[in-house]
Amino acid sequence: MPRRQGYALLIALVAGTAALAAGVAFAGSLLFSGSGNRSKQIAAPDQRSVARTPAAPAHSTGLWLGTWAAAPTAGVTDTYRGIDLTRRTIRNVVHTSIGGDAARITLSNLFGTHPLVIDHVTVNTRPVTFRGADAVTVPAGGQIVSDPVLVPVAADADLVVTLRTPTAEGPVTIHPGTHQTSYVEDERGTRPTTDWRYLTAVDVHNETATGTIAVIGDSLTAGTGSTLDTNSRWPDVLADRLGGRYGVVNAGIAGNRILRDGHGVRASARFDRDVLDVAGVKTVVVALGINDVQQFPQETDPQRIADALRSLTQRAHARGLRVVGATLMPYEGFHTWTPARNAVRERVNELIRAGRVFDSVIDFDEAARDPYRPTRLLPAYDCGDHLHLNDTGYRRLGSLVDLAALRHGQPVSDQL
Repeated sequence: MPRRQGYALLIALVAGTAALAAGVAFAGSLLFSGSGNRSKQIAAPDQRSVARTPAAPAHSTGLWLGTWAAAPTAGVTDTYRGIDLTRRTIRNVVHTSIGGDAARITLSNLFGTHPLVIDHVTVNTRPVTFRGADAVTVPAGGQIVSDPVLVPVAADADLVVTLRTPTAEGPVTIHPGTHQTSYVEDERGTRPTTDWRYLTAVDVHNETATGTIAVIGDSLTAGTGSTLDTNSRWPDVLADRLGGRYGVVNAGIAGNRILRDGHGVRASARFDRDVLDVAGVKTVVVALGINDVQQFPQETDPQRIADALRSLTQRAHARGLRVVGATLMPYEGFHTWTPARNAVRERVNELIRAGRVFDSVIDFDEAARDPYRPTRLLPAYDCGDHLHLNDTGYRRLGSLVDLAALRHGQPVSDQL
């Protein structure tokens, strides 16, 4: 896959050095030249704590589109070997799907119980401002969108967003288990981490892409079982195939369910925040339900799972969005598997395939199962725990998505 192995550590160290030296602030909006003599102004976004701006900015010929996102999962007391690391510099390394000529970021204090103070932010060493100020305070439970920053963002590339937090109040809002190496620095040095802290979205100003695909799922979407720093999650593979026509953002949370809270807020409750409010979203992909089947307490009624999935589709339709959904893959051999739970999974798949849950269906189950033992994953795709896939398996899922089905248009709400 192109540029999958980014030089993340080198980028992060360069970004950190430049971030400490940089002090230039951008105020309000950015003005830059387009083709010919015409100029285009990127308007500053709405800064309310719940703000996202999916529409094109005023006086701009391009769109703000999501190129990357992560669903905030939990609030943690952030320590390392007993040392409080809240007062430090964080270098979140993220991987873009599409590029642009300017960027803006979203910072979240969703799980914090105190105001979050961040006194310096950069995107690939370029200073970021918030209503023209270098520092920002994000209220407990809130989020905030930055001013636009004039920085070239490449597609399918690592991007470093550096944050400096001067205070030691928490909890810290994180997305854990990212399968991507980021870095935390304090006076004792720099250490790697696989958590993203506070950063939940990167949008780009793009004049050629059509929109963004928002994918919501569980560990199978988040990439559990994939190789660190290779960006082998199936939504990454999908982004490669789209070739810059659409951005792809991944709102997968390992262990996430539709009907119950657990690992992260249940999908039905976070759907607006993590999917419908994504900048430029045109199509939604839903890959959920297996944790409702297999996690304790298990959901024994397949109709309830299908109805919850259909409800997500109806909510997306209310925004004029198309919804593509996936069947549930087999998992015999995993410690929670039983014949009764497998029967629930198979019935959910029957309801999905019947065509009254989503606008279009991706049959992950058919693609990933062993044809000689269809209650198990194909061994070539199994990461070893019989539930999650390896890089080959995720490549298969990403290649399976029908790109024509992702094209936004009139949702078939009359059928659902």
